[in-house]
Amino acid sequence: MLSPLRNQTYRHLFAAQVIALTGTGLATVALSLLAFELAGADAGAVLGTALAIKMVAYVGVAPLANAYADRLPRRSFLVAMDIVRGAIALLLPFVDQIWQIYLLIFLLQSASAAFTPAFQATIPDILPNLREYTKALSLSRLAYDLESLLSPTLAAALLTIISFHWLFGGTAVGFVASACLVLTTIIPQPKPEERPGGVYDRTTRGIRIYLATPRLRGLLALNLSAAAAGAMVIVNTVVYVQSVLGRSGADVAVALALFGGGSMTVALLLPRVLDRVSDRPVMLFGAGLMALGLLIIGAQSVSAAVGWPMLLAVWFVLGLGYSAVLTPSARLLRRSSTQQDRPALFAAQFALSHACWLLTYPLAGWLGAEVGMTITFLILGGLTAVGAALAPVFWPAHDPEIVEHVHEDLPPDHPHVRDAVRTRGGFKHAHAFVIDDVHREWPA
Repeated sequence: MLSPLRNQTYRHLFAAQVIALTGTGLATVALSLLAFELAGADAGAVLGTALAIKMVAYVGVAPLANAYADRLPRRSFLVAMDIVRGAIALLLPFVDQIWQIYLLIFLLQSASAAFTPAFQATIPDILPNLREYTKALSLSRLAYDLESLLSPTLAAALLTIISFHWLFGGTAVGFVASACLVLTTIIPQPKPEERPGGVYDRTTRGIRIYLATPRLRGLLALNLSAAAAGAMVIVNTVVYVQSVLGRSGADVAVALALFGGGSMTVALLLPRVLDRVSDRPVMLFGAGLMALGLLIIGAQSVSAAVGWPMLLAVWFVLGLGYSAVLTPSARLLRRSSTQQDRPALFAAQFALSHACWLLTYPLAGWLGAEVGMTITFLILGGLTAVGAALAPVFWPAHDPEIVEHVHEDLPPDHPHVRDAVRTRGGFKHAHAFVIDDVHREWPA
């Protein structure tokens, strides 16, 4: 499990990720307190708007940033985005108007939307071995889950001795430390390919490759499942635990910890599981598990409020399914792209997956407030089930890496068909198939 850490470059990048995530967690707590200071009882509306702005930045900025990122040194680009994020975090303590929160959150999350896909696309270049890369994905999932558990605890401890405004300083320190660690690495720099087309072509390239690849269309459906179940947990845990069950704020943390514990359990087990089982059944099982958990708890709550033990059990199951869907997803992106197109594809996944969250976050909040928890469980459970049902339709069970196909439109002297067999329909050969400039459609 820890063997990828023997690679010095990955070790430094992983440490940078952990430190930056910790800083981001501190900012989440501080932002909640800042919103309450400025808006009082309307703090929830402020945070909801800020969250929507975050998703809009993720969806809109990631593909646009990728269109130009490959023209810059990758290491310098990552460092620059960390410095920008740190500088913005330092401005947050001086905010005294709500509109300023919205502006700075948009700028901060735009920098994150540029940083994260470029960072994620770097890892398969550093760890080309699939087993090592799978372990690195599990470590990354663990880092996210541990951050969600430990950052609030660290913030609570710090708030006993400092004002919440100082937490933003911790966020800035985290981003600067991340930048320093990235500077200590030697990051592979793919040679950018000169292609015809302007900004539109470069901006949409990753999304076009994504939507033309069957397994990635299936991944998009699975992203919808993960977003629907995750939004239910993130948005409505506090409502259900405190308003419906009448329990304390500490119990909210317990319920969220069970969700994170389920996710970490799968992250620890997946490297061995994926040595024996392909990604598809694992991810489909995870989506089905999330749908089943939400629908069961929704059906149970029709007659009476779900008890505390059952809620904890279902939240743990949701965490299992959530990690089973998300952890292997980067393996599909790695498998479905050339090294040159990998950043564009990671940017497309970043944008499209967050588009799912842009739908499910407000849906979970609005339904919970307007129609109650029972209907919300059933609707979001149904949406999770829709994603789980669509995924195997888009992503066929027969999904070989080597695909035989025919090129009908390439000239005989094209380098790509030099070793192909000439047939009536064109030039036939087989190789690891991905969508690129000479393979624009998936073979029937």
